[in-house]
Amino acid sequence: MAGEGEEDRQKSFKLLGILDIQNTPCARDSVLHGAGGSLVAGLAHFLATSRVKRSFDVGAGGFLLITLGSWFYCRYSNARLRMQQKVIQDGIKNKVIYEGTSLDPSRKSDKGPAQSS
Repeated sequence: MAGEGEEDRQKSFKLLGILDIQNTPCARDSVLHGAGGSLVAGLAHFLATSRVKRSFDVGAGGFLLITLGSWFYCRYSNARLRMQQKVIQDGIKNKVIYEGTSLDPSRKSDKGPAQSS
């Protein structure tokens, strides 16, 4: 049991010493998207213009923009998913609580128009 905590500490990777990639949601994917996007952006700019310094700047800017954009999109999607899960859980809880009672919304009410038989 004590060895498991040490294993988790060894597996964690901190980017710039502050961002723990393993334990921060969406961080790993965002950094990978940013790295790939910056490589493509810098290489494409270099092939188009043959300017090394400017291509490096485009790559660095692309890394920042793509990483932040990917991270915000992922966090937003996760927050939306958590809210949907909470609504579903509340609905299931209410279904269990009110099932079979007069407050059950799925029960058909007999107060409709009178039918002649």
